[in-house]
Order: sequence, then C-alpha cells, then structure tokens
Amino acid sequence: MAILNRKAHHEYYMLETFEAGIILTGPEVKSLRAGHANLTQAHCIVKNNRVILVGCHIQPYKPACRENPVDPARTRQLLLHQKEISRLMGKLNERGLTLVPLKIIFNHRNYAKLQLALARGKKLHDKRATIKERDVKRDLARDYKLR
Repeated sequence: MAILNRKAHHEYYMLETFEAGIILTGPEVKSLRAGHANLTQAHCIVKNNRVILVGCHIQPYKPACRENPVDPARTRQLLLHQKEISRLMGKLNERGLTLVPLKIIFNHRNYAKLQLALARGKKLHDKRATIKERDVKRDLARDYKLR
C-alpha cells in the first residue's frame, strides 16, 4: 500500500525525484502498512547535513499503545547518501527550490521508503492551466469512449 501526497503535483513542478529510507519505530511501520498516514502537510528540510521529514502524521497503532511515540507528527530522519545530501543542499540554497514528499512505499525488501522530489512552486495561473488541460483530456477521453 502506498501513501500518496495528492496535492503535490497540483502545487509544484517536479524537477527531480529521489528515494530515501525513513527511520521509524515498529508500531509506526505497522501503522504505515495499514495505510494510516498523511503526507499533505509534510515537507522536508536539510539541517546539519541531515534530511528531515517534518509534518508527516502517522496515526498511532492501536494494539501497540505502550510502544507508540508520544507525538504522531514528530520529525523523522531520512536516509540518503552524503553525496545526495550535499547536492540537494547546493540546489536548495542557490535556487528557489524545495523538497516535497510524494509518497511512502514498501520496496521489495519490505523497507519503508519515501519518494521525494526537488520541486518548484506553481503560480496561480499555472495551476489554472493545469486544471484546464486535465479537463480537456478528460472530455476527449469521454468522447473517445462514447464512439
């Protein structure tokens, strides 16, 4: 099961994507597997040569109430290679870019991975153009289906 950030593609242009590991506790992993997480308010920052996920809400796993962390929206460290982190720091400093979490997936080795993107924010007129293109594509697909 993948937890998606549906607002990300509406709010940002995705320039480059990365895949990072997440440091989690056991009950958090079980809660992610059940799909009880929210990425809509989440963002990533680079601090002290570490990439940190801020604002990701992982609902506490009910059967493991003793081991659950106190704060479900706590900051979580992401695991990236040092070369990737230094490259990201350079790009984030020199341009007006941001790191946006796209989705949380489980890879073939059953590790939780966060897909994040280097992104540039869209202006209001860009968002309107995107919505208009999507509506035109939907209408064309509907017309094609009726034929």
